[in-house]
Amino acid sequence: MAAGLLLWRASTKKPLAFITSHLFPKLPSPALFSTLCRKTKHLHSTPTTTPHLPPPAAKKVPFTATAHGATWQDPYRWMSDVTDPDFISYVDAENSYADAFMRDTGELQRILYSEMVSKMPSDVTTPPERWGPWLYYQCIPEGKEYPILCRKSAVENKNWLSTVFASFKGGFGAEQVLLNWNEIAEKNGYVHVGTCRVSPDHNFLAYTLDTKGNEQFQLQIKDLRNNSISSPRAEGVVSLAWAHDSCTLFYTLCDQNQRPHRLMRTEVGAHSGNDDFILTENDTRYCLDITSTKDGKFVTVNSNSRTTSEERTFAVSILCLSVYVLNATNPQSELQRFCKRVSGVQYFLEHHSGFFYVLTNAPTSEGKNFSGDGYYLAACRDDDAQSANLKNIIMAGDGICLEDMDIFNGHLILFVNKEGSPSICSIDMPIDFDPEREMEIDDFNPWYFPLPSNMCTVTPGSNHDFGSTVYRAVLSSPVTPDLIVDYDMSRRTFSIVQQEDVRNISTDELNHDKDNKKLLEMTHEKETNVPDNGSSVWKDFSEKYVCEEKEVVSHDGVKIPLTVLFSRSAYTKGQSPGLLHGYGAYGETLDKSWCSDRLSLLDRGWVFAFADVRGGAGADPSWHKSGSGLNKLNSIHDFVSCGKYLINEGLIHKYRLGAHGVSAGGLLVGSAVNMYPELFRAAVLKVPFLDVLTTLLDPSLPLTTLDYEEFGNPQNRDFFKYIRSYSPYDNIPHGVCCPSMLVSASFNDSRVGVWEAAKWVAKIRDSACERCSCEVILQTNITGGHFREGGRFARCRETAFDYAFLIKVMAPTQDLQK
Repeated sequence: MAAGLLLWRASTKKPLAFITSHLFPKLPSPALFSTLCRKTKHLHSTPTTTPHLPPPAAKKVPFTATAHGATWQDPYRWMSDVTDPDFISYVDAENSYADAFMRDTGELQRILYSEMVSKMPSDVTTPPERWGPWLYYQCIPEGKEYPILCRKSAVENKNWLSTVFASFKGGFGAEQVLLNWNEIAEKNGYVHVGTCRVSPDHNFLAYTLDTKGNEQFQLQIKDLRNNSISSPRAEGVVSLAWAHDSCTLFYTLCDQNQRPHRLMRTEVGAHSGNDDFILTENDTRYCLDITSTKDGKFVTVNSNSRTTSEERTFAVSILCLSVYVLNATNPQSELQRFCKRVSGVQYFLEHHSGFFYVLTNAPTSEGKNFSGDGYYLAACRDDDAQSANLKNIIMAGDGICLEDMDIFNGHLILFVNKEGSPSICSIDMPIDFDPEREMEIDDFNPWYFPLPSNMCTVTPGSNHDFGSTVYRAVLSSPVTPDLIVDYDMSRRTFSIVQQEDVRNISTDELNHDKDNKKLLEMTHEKETNVPDNGSSVWKDFSEKYVCEEKEVVSHDGVKIPLTVLFSRSAYTKGQSPGLLHGYGAYGETLDKSWCSDRLSLLDRGWVFAFADVRGGAGADPSWHKSGSGLNKLNSIHDFVSCGKYLINEGLIHKYRLGAHGVSAGGLLVGSAVNMYPELFRAAVLKVPFLDVLTTLLDPSLPLTTLDYEEFGNPQNRDFFKYIRSYSPYDNIPHGVCCPSMLVSASFNDSRVGVWEAAKWVAKIRDSACERCSCEVILQTNITGGHFREGGRFARCRETAFDYAFLIKVMAPTQDLQK
């Protein structure tokens, strides 16, 4: 939940993406591999010579798999042993083939990379957030890949915002570097910081560090008074929570399957290596997660069926949960059980003035108006904290879904979805509620935060200061660079603190009288006269790029949201190529926020489309349920329906549809390509989950048992038959033309085994049309993990490679001369 967010996420693309583009540069003509198969006749391009290097042919080792009386052959099963020298040789051969295939795009890649880098300012600094006596912020120095976490001392001032900006300009206090990702990367070659937690007294920084890409995070504790770092003997650490004394730290440890299963307690400065054991979750279907309440008085321990860190991607859906609480002011005290685990029931706790405030979907007593979708708010006293003692405070109401909450000393924050439209509101604390009367949000005089009227995503800021009256959020849309907005909940005003720097973007066709600036508008009908301090001007590029929301009817009549993005000047209806993105798993939201890298394709006439298929996030939790388990095929049909819509409505050329999927999104794209190979001209699959059946049949693999909640357990016959019907690796059609594909994997990936991509490509070469399979390439990062390299320049190089591949296989030669 919001109160449990990390201090800063290390692997996020924000605020590293910035805008600008050179329109229609003169590009070399990337030659297509020679082919005579039927898909090529639609490209109107001149075939050229194939590279001298033929596609690698992986060895086959007979292997018969059996389950539930079924048998099937898997001659590439041997690849799961990544230490096999033959596997390493095969991966090297595929990398060489990929290099050969892409050799004629070298200049194109350099042009794309140059465009992307030119859109980024040379250095980046985020506005500081006040937390206690300090101002915390991030910066990326000129020429550096990664962020640096810093702080300066704050000066008390009635106008604290002025103090913030004075400090931001170097006016107060000396800058202190807390954590420098660049130094770690330069020393180790790889860096992934999982979790950062500053102690309540601001004297210590606890963080988890992975320098190999395998996500075996090591615990590090830095004394911010003298910069010394201690490393407790703890590896495989996931979540952290400080006790109130700032000397006691709680953390969770993973088992051999990367499941956080054990809660530990350590003392800062202790050198015995014998940290205290608190709790173990022995059921392999569940994992432990811990967080501190916002006021720092309690630590909550959740035992759930989905880790709230990152699953195969960034899953936050928790389907079964039991909760313990621990008094953070007495860290040696025993755990107190708040609720027992009940299938499908969830509890998220915060604390305020002697009460636990709980967001839950637990069944209510008779007469209460709750549909069971989404959450409602309840409370109980902290001296008798049990779920049975909860009193209902706020019910969602018709057409409204409560999705999340955060809490401050003077205000409660609620994230609300009203008939598919997201919004945020604050309610004054403490709440005066009548447990005998059913109440809704509007009974508490809420303030709905002003949001841009166009579609936008809302990402909470750090918001660690319990005593603050200001809530910070990041607003973004496909046509709006990130806005950092501070909402003053006491005065009910807002201010735009910063917007992403916009550089080198051509605005010749824009209306310069308007200067393309707008005032922050209202999205809630009740807000008609909200004052602001004059800093409400923001900028978007809706006059240059069109962003439209469509509804696509899927195979069963359900309407699927589809977001379409294109350039007003470069786009040609019915002729432009298009790239369809999808994910559709874990109840996760598909990222549609601003990304300047996209401009390099948009300005070449491409269309970006984002399919919010079932299985991902929707207006309520039923959207996730209807695309998971025995409903997973809905996700795939939704994606295919969106692809057909783009073609049938003439939004893109009928032979120029590409697909893009990451991690579990690779399952979506791989299955869709299997079912409708002629629909797609190309596909990009990054660290894709493709060998679904084999992986889920092996509970010894990391995360497998946790994934049973999402995909089902194939040890059950019904789930086995269902998963086998769509598992991408098990359903590659024989002898048909397949799309051109770029498949990316990472050797040290502990979430999706590197062998999944390798097996997929090997089987494609063996099963699909021989000439088509020559345009399937496998690129393996030998040193990275699931999240690749992560630095801002490395990400530009990777994206330039992906885009060059798409242009090479999808765009006819004459289009590249613009």
